[in-house]
Amino acid sequence: MLDILKRTFLIGERELRAFLSRPIFLICMIVAPLFFMILFTSMMNSGLPTKLPAAVVDEDNTHVTRGIVRILGSMQETEIVAHYNDFTSARKAMQRGEIYAIFRIPRGTTHAALTSRQPKISFYTNDSYYVAASLLMKDMRKLSELSGMAITRETLSAKGVNERAIMPILQPIVIESHPLGNPYLNYSVVLTNLLVPGIFMLVILITTSYVMGIEWKRGRQKELLDMAGGNALVAVWGKLLPQTMLYTLLMWFAQAIFYMYLDFPCECGIERMMLWGFMAVIASQGLGLFFFEVFVGEMRFAMSACSLWGVLSFSLAGFSFPVSAMQLPLQWLANLFPLHHYFLLYEAQALNGYPAMYEWKSILALLGFSLLPLLFLPRLKDGFLNKEYVP
Repeated sequence: MLDILKRTFLIGERELRAFLSRPIFLICMIVAPLFFMILFTSMMNSGLPTKLPAAVVDEDNTHVTRGIVRILGSMQETEIVAHYNDFTSARKAMQRGEIYAIFRIPRGTTHAALTSRQPKISFYTNDSYYVAASLLMKDMRKLSELSGMAITRETLSAKGVNERAIMPILQPIVIESHPLGNPYLNYSVVLTNLLVPGIFMLVILITTSYVMGIEWKRGRQKELLDMAGGNALVAVWGKLLPQTMLYTLLMWFAQAIFYMYLDFPCECGIERMMLWGFMAVIASQGLGLFFFEVFVGEMRFAMSACSLWGVLSFSLAGFSFPVSAMQLPLQWLANLFPLHHYFLLYEAQALNGYPAMYEWKSILALLGFSLLPLLFLPRLKDGFLNKEYVP
């Protein structure tokens, strides 16, 4: 046992020297993940984009329409940056990229509304900027509905209907909204908490295949096996141990930022999420090593497979589109991505505070990914002895 620990330590020390001698390792393993973490947390520090530029074309220009415009400008996602007298000028401003949306009130809107002739208010969005356009569309649609209700209220009031009788006509059913898990409807709570670990896991997949393949590329795979006393498992463990420690610290640092500095919901306690973060790291390493074992000696194919699998995980993990709404083959395929199981644990534990026993399948899946390379360990040992590097 002591001999195995000594050999593991010597291989790990050799790996650390390789990291320090090649800056590309430090850039890919430390600088890039930290850059993306800072990018996403700063870009979404308000939860979602706010005060997006929009313009108004108020051809009616009455006290009613001016009130509508003031309400639109007070909404969280919308900022009225320009008023135009005609639609053509507003359209040209949108084409130049100065605004994302146009709210147009045609001439005669107030008179038509007060005489029950159902006027039309139109709004236009530039869907080349999909997120901005969607948020502005939501605000303008909500305002158009409120405007209709306001005009109806004014009309009924002019006809002598009292306030108590008006409200049931305008809103016969009162809706109460109780969002669970993310009561502030903060986009960053869901997206940042999964995009950042997802990028970490993608980097882990690629670098795991790379650091293993570099031994074959430099023709030192037999030297590594000799240092491990002919034990392929010791060679892999010593080779990947420094990465495991580094990526675990990075994952824990990101989670500390999320739950302690940004105050994201964490109903299960940060210690539990750190455990799932560690399991996600070793699961990603296990999957990366598995791909290398499949293409042993062919680093290019192994890294390509890791890249493809890692990128696909963002689409099939379930946080951008629910897995239950996917076609059945895709639902099965989603279970083959560690990020999907990390998302299920995050959703159940951090957002809802459920006991871990309800997500035992995801816990076993992450353990399974980390142990998956053991199935192909004989193939890897044969690769150490007989497989040459394939460019």
